[in-house]
Amino acid sequence: MSVVVYIGFGANLGNPSLKFDEAVKELKLLTQTKLIGLSSLYETQPIGLVDGGPNFVNAVIAIETGIGPENLFAQLRAAEKKLGKSVNHRSDLSRIIDLDLLFYGAEIVDTEDLRIPHPRLLERAFVLGPMAEIAPDFVHPIERETISNLLNRLGPEHLAMIKRF
Repeated sequence: MSVVVYIGFGANLGNPSLKFDEAVKELKLLTQTKLIGLSSLYETQPIGLVDGGPNFVNAVIAIETGIGPENLFAQLRAAEKKLGKSVNHRSDLSRIIDLDLLFYGAEIVDTEDLRIPHPRLLERAFVLGPMAEIAPDFVHPIERETISNLLNRLGPEHLAMIKRF
């Protein structure tokens, strides 16, 4: 059985648009997986970085997969490592690549290592904006609202932080 999964991409070091292409190629190599959607690339201001890094490039990737959520999460971590992300990377530092498992269909997962839906996406225009481009009517399984509605709930100050790359 396959499920539609949404993966957030982010990078602000090196060549982020090239890293996005490399990430998409890695996802296409996964077994039981088919790429079904790519948002545009968005330039976004960094939030919560302690190193004063440059703006991010963000996007959302949609895949259809038969891989379970924990296994897919592990494969995303392996792809990040292959593409240059340190295993000791801190979330408050600039990064060469970040792949976040945002949604796994309508499933809710809450384990020590994995939380789906991604717990901070509700306040992140850099996730909701690209996702609204490719899946505006997807319903958040906890909030029971569409991605478009969730994006519209964000204030203009959040929306002003993102623009198409």
